Parts: sequence; structure tokens; C-alpha cells
Amino acid sequence: MYSMRFYLFSILFCGSLIAQTNYPKDYFSPPLDIPMQLSGNFGELRPNHFHAGFDLKTQQKEGLAVYAVADGYVSRIKISTFGNGKTIYITHSNGYTSVYGHLQKATDAIEDFIKKMHYAEKSFEIEMYLKPDELEIKKGQLIALSGNTGASEGPHLHFEFRDNITENIINPMLFGFDKYLKDTKKPMISSVYVYPLDNETIVNQSKRPLLLNLLLQKDGTYLADKVVANGKIGFGINTFDYDDVSFNKNGVYNVQSFYNGTPNFGYQFDTYSFDEMRYINALIDYSRYKKTQQRIQKLFMRNPFKLSIIKTDKYNGVLAVTPNLTSVYRIEVSDFYENKAIVSIPIKYESLTTIIAEEPIVSKYFIKANNDSNFTKENMSVFFPAGTFYDDFYLNFDVKNDTLYLHEDTVPVHTNFTISMEDNKFSEIQRDKLFIAAIGDKRISYIPTFRKDNVFTAKTKTLGKFALVLDTIAPKITIAKSIEGKWISDKKSIQFTISDELSGIKSYDGYLNGNWALFEYDNKTKKITHNFSDGIVAEGANELKIIVMDNMGNSTIFETHFFRSQKNKN
Repeated sequence: MYSMRFYLFSILFCGSLIAQTNYPKDYFSPPLDIPMQLSGNFGELRPNHFHAGFDLKTQQKEGLAVYAVADGYVSRIKISTFGNGKTIYITHSNGYTSVYGHLQKATDAIEDFIKKMHYAEKSFEIEMYLKPDELEIKKGQLIALSGNTGASEGPHLHFEFRDNITENIINPMLFGFDKYLKDTKKPMISSVYVYPLDNETIVNQSKRPLLLNLLLQKDGTYLADKVVANGKIGFGINTFDYDDVSFNKNGVYNVQSFYNGTPNFGYQFDTYSFDEMRYINALIDYSRYKKTQQRIQKLFMRNPFKLSIIKTDKYNGVLAVTPNLTSVYRIEVSDFYENKAIVSIPIKYESLTTIIAEEPIVSKYFIKANNDSNFTKENMSVFFPAGTFYDDFYLNFDVKNDTLYLHEDTVPVHTNFTISMEDNKFSEIQRDKLFIAAIGDKRISYIPTFRKDNVFTAKTKTLGKFALVLDTIAPKITIAKSIEGKWISDKKSIQFTISDELSGIKSYDGYLNGNWALFEYDNKTKKITHNFSDGIVAEGANELKIIVMDNMGNSTIFETHFFRSQKNKN
């Protein structure tokens, strides 16, 4: 009878991790006409989010042809200095939308439409939602050239699928894209950690998380050090995957753990919503990540969080090690091609003396994650709404030398909390130039700040040091080589560098002969570029003005004039 109950539980538990939707396997074609290689896959762990699609390699260069993967229409265009940069969305009649990001530029009618909107809105950053009959697209149609725009760290194409109704993102592998890639390699489990989960538990004579040694077995699986504990414990892993052709680490597809043969915690990267993205910080050991850049994926939840891909038993993956029972914990990590890595961990109950003590608590401020919390000292206060944090913890809170010390960025924050600062130091005129800043080791970061009289408030999702900062310094505008009074008929564009050291750039505008001119902004190089192919430069003499404003209203105006002939020029 027990075996039957276990069998049914296993079917229900593991089956729920398998995609339930029959996605079309042969409807969509690849967006590039080169062999598919991944520099990033779906669900890969990224800062504050899971990766939303594929990052397709483009031979380390820009300008490759990007094609529509099926018939449809351009439903959305977004041009941003961050995120996915220049992005095109194509809605298809079968219920899905394909997304193409970090583009260098669109082509033909799409590019003409985008350029027209830039000038209509007088802005480089634009977002447009289109009707089905405005820009119809055919499968295999050239729609863009690949690029490196937005927050891209190198030339590639970001590619996604989304559900038209829910807007959930979906693993492209589920649409048959697995046939364009070869993968015969098992995922790698590079490290396994065991965590004592309450004040009484001792694990291998430690009250802190411990790294377990792994020994390769003849059958290709791994055996970990024996875990000797006397209470509640959990495990975490550092894992990644390779395929046969991409030559870099990618994320894994499925993680599943078993306790004495019974499934107790797992997740599979099939589909999820954008609202769930930040739960990555609850899934990983965030403190260890911030200190070591190592992402340990926890196979338990102290407090449950609403990440839909997780399937767990009623104990949320937490194991209660009890006397007179020797147990085995097994971790299985798989890729989409069902290549699998396995680690087995023997567990024994025993109460041993403590050699490695808990980390000392130095704070008197205790945060209950599910309650509102408010802390005040001198002229500064902080309000944490219920649900700001995932777990209870002791918060380091202090105010010294006009600086708010609010723990460290080693505890993940899920939603905004509010910082308030009262100023009794600056003049009324100076207060117009004050903002609340996050104070880092090497830089000051602007936080959008609201002022009422002498009280300043700001919302943020990161712990650390904060202070009021005065910004009366205007942005800088520079050009590598002066064009003042020169003929530049041989140039296809003009380029400037814009920068601001404190509150950061809020807006910029360029004008040719009194008319607004499009300057494209690259946040990685801080350069703005106008292409003469826009067709607004005059024959002969031209007057150029650039205005740059920072977040505190300080502005700089750069003016020059040059000459250019358009005859036989692009």
C-alpha cells in the first residue's frame, strides 16, 4: 500500500514539472540563417531575474540578417537605452508573440515607421503599440539587423516567445528549437552545500552552511560527504550546463530532489511571468552570491514564495533529521535533452559538539518579513511594508555623519521600501538640487526623490548606505575632434560624448538649424550619434545645438556650426 501511495505521489509531483501545453513544434523557423549557438538560454540565472529567452550568438559581430519566424504583424516596437535596446515584437495568429532584441536597426518599412515616430515624438526612446493592419509580416521576411543595443554586453540577438493572452514567457525549446542544437553533455554540479535551518541544528559540527565534497562513482553519478545532523536542514547546489556547439556555460532545465526516494523539491524552466522574475533572489543564496558571485540554488524555502515553477512537498524541501533513521537525499539535474547529473547524499542523525559557531548577531533590530517595520534615528527613517523581504532577519540600522547605514546588500529585497530624510542644513535654493543617493564604494547612484518642504523621500529595492547629495554641477558634452567651421561632407554621422557625475542624465536634445534632430544614445559608451541619412542636414552651412539636462535640472548647451554638401552623399 505504501509503495502505491509513493508511486501516485511521484507521478503527481514529477508530472507537474512537465510542460502541460502542446506547443507547435514546426510552426516557427529560426530568426538567424547561421547555425544556432547559445550565449544564454531560457531560465538562466541573471542579476535580479531569470533570463527570458535565448541569447543567440551572431559570430561576435553586428549586422546579421534577422528574419521573422512566422507570419504575423508588428504589434509593438520599443527603443530603449537599457534593457533589450531596440526591440521588435511580432504577434502571430497561433497565440504567440516572438520578440527580437538588442537590434542594430530595423529594415525597410519597419525602420521607416520607427524613424518617423522618433521625429514625431522628438525622442530617441519610444514605445509603440501597432494594429494588425499597420505592419504585416511574412515568415522569413527580413525585419532587422542584429546588434548590441541596450544592456547587451556583446553582439548577439535576444529572442523570446510570449503567450499573447497572459504575456508569460515560454522556453523556445518547447517550440521545437531543440532540433537546431546538439547536446549530449550532462549538466555539471560543481558544488553542494548543506544548511542548518534553525538555532538548534548542528550539521557536521557546524552551525553555518557547509560545502560537501563530491566523489565521482563508477556509474557516473556523485556521492557526497555523509551529513550528520540533529534537526532541520536543507541543501543548495551550484550547477550549469554545456551543449556540444556553444562552448560556454548555460543554465539548467530541470532540478529535482528526493528524500528517501520521495520527491520533495523541484523546478523546471518551461514558462513563467515577468512578475515572478525577482524571486530569483529568494531561490539563490543571495548573501553568498553578493560576497562570492557564486549562485547557489537553494532546494528549500524557509518561508514559501510564489515562484510558479517550484513544486514541493508540504515541508517546502526542508528535511527533519530524526533519530534511528539513516536517510539518503538525491539531487537530479537535467537539461532539455534529458542528459542528467546525479548526486547522492547519505544523512545520519547524531548530536555532535559544535566546532563552527553561528555568525554573531550584532543588531538589535529584528525584521519580521510578513509584518510592517519602521525605524527612525535622528533626521532619518525607513519604512518596510510587509513582504519587502523573503525571510526574517536582524537588520543593521544606524545614522552617522549624515549617512544612513541600512545593513548591506546581502539580504534580498522583493518590493520597494521608503527612505525619508529631513534636511536642516542646506538653504532653500540648495534644496532644489538635493536628492537621496545610494553611496557605493566607487560611485554615487541617483534615486528618484520626492521633496515636501525640507523632507525628502525615495523608494528603493536595495539595502546599503544612503545620504542626501547636492548636485549643482552641469553635465558635460564633448566631441573627439572639433567640427567648428569645417566641411564634413565625407562624414556619415556626427558623434558626441555626454556625461554627468552625480544625479545622471535625464534628457538630451539635438537641433540642426532650429529643427529637432535624432541622436541615438549608447549607454555603454555614453555617446550620442546623429546619422546624416536622416535627411535633415542642410546643403552648405549648418547650425548645431545640443542641450543635456541632469536629474536635478542642471543643463549644458553646446553650440557649433559646420558645412556639408549632400551631393552624392548618403
